[in-house]
Amino acid sequence: MIIDEEQRFGVAQKERLRELKRNVHVLAMSATPVPRTLQLSLAGVRDLSLIESPPRDRMAVETRVLPFSGDLVREAIEFEVERGGQVFYVYNRVEDIEGMLRYLRDLVPGLRITVGHGQMDEAELSRRMRAFTSGEVDLLLATTIIENGIDIPNVNTMLVHRADRFGLAQLYQLRGRVGRSDQLGYCYLLAPPDTVLSEEARKRLVAIREFTELGAGFRIAARDLEIRGAGNLLGAEQSGHIAEVGIETYMKMLEQTIAELRGEAPAETPSASISLPATMSIPEDYIGEISLRLEIYRRLADADEEPDTLLAELRDRFGPPPEAVHALVRGAELKRVAESLGVQSIVHRKERLTIRLRRAAKVDVDGLIRFVSEREGAGFTPDGVLTLAGIPGPQALEVTLQLLQLLSGEPLTGLAASETVH
Repeated sequence: MIIDEEQRFGVAQKERLRELKRNVHVLAMSATPVPRTLQLSLAGVRDLSLIESPPRDRMAVETRVLPFSGDLVREAIEFEVERGGQVFYVYNRVEDIEGMLRYLRDLVPGLRITVGHGQMDEAELSRRMRAFTSGEVDLLLATTIIENGIDIPNVNTMLVHRADRFGLAQLYQLRGRVGRSDQLGYCYLLAPPDTVLSEEARKRLVAIREFTELGAGFRIAARDLEIRGAGNLLGAEQSGHIAEVGIETYMKMLEQTIAELRGEAPAETPSASISLPATMSIPEDYIGEISLRLEIYRRLADADEEPDTLLAELRDRFGPPPEAVHALVRGAELKRVAESLGVQSIVHRKERLTIRLRRAAKVDVDGLIRFVSEREGAGFTPDGVLTLAGIPGPQALEVTLQLLQLLSGEPLTGLAASETVH
């Protein structure tokens, strides 16, 4: 079964299609995968193939995000008509689309305009589309019904009214309706000049303006995943927030669920809660592409690589890693060691480090006793709480990692006997 334009289908619809025949192979195609589909691919649940080769002679569409103004609209329309082309004006409110029609006619006298939307009679809509396709009309004022399946090479300018109200994938699909020949296409995303846009709307418009190169659908989808989250992968909800739990925890939960659905016994590894005063992230100015950042986060969550090996690869590919990346890699190593030992939580507050061990913690008891007895400011309670005073915030991550290595039985030089950690 082949599902084209997969982003147009809901979960219930796709599941209903799959039920038509059991054990069928499914090929889903989309220029902009919805966040859930992309996340399923990144997590290994579905195979993903990318086709990034553009059609011959196709050029990237010039994209501008601008405040709405009559002068801008008139100039964009007149420029396209004067060079022998046609225009799409996307206006997604059927109830007052006729008012917009009157506005455009007053703005550009003599312009041949027709209207198209999904509530029109099918025969009338078809007649108007044929007139536009044949060149009898200069401008089509339409709703998002033109988002898919429209291929008119002579239309090379698009204006999107209230672009801040559209989704990122939807904007990408709309922009793909122009520039479908060897002519340079223009897409103007218009926002109200006197309105403060929401944070998400601003991010969407910045992304669509940023990713203008041909074959950018995957990058658009990856940014959409970062903005909206992957949602409930096994339910009907289409969006959610990875940021609520963090990418590492999210990926771990996903992998455990997949293992359970396959009938595999998930590894019982109690999670360790870590709260340290360190910035652990991959800055956008270090790795610009969202898909690459997500891939690095996933590899860190898998904990299958040596930290030094990953850092060396990052240095080779992207240049010297900033401090936040070093802290992220060390933080991932710290979490791995903590969970393997059976640490319940690690907290640093007011230069005091507190490590709470589980009852079944696998620590080197002799090393723990020796550390507490030799290190000034160290203490250990019968209920499994190890404390260490006098640890400045910038040193907390490194000291904690060294201390856990000591508790695991690895030799450690300097920490147990000295007051200063180097």
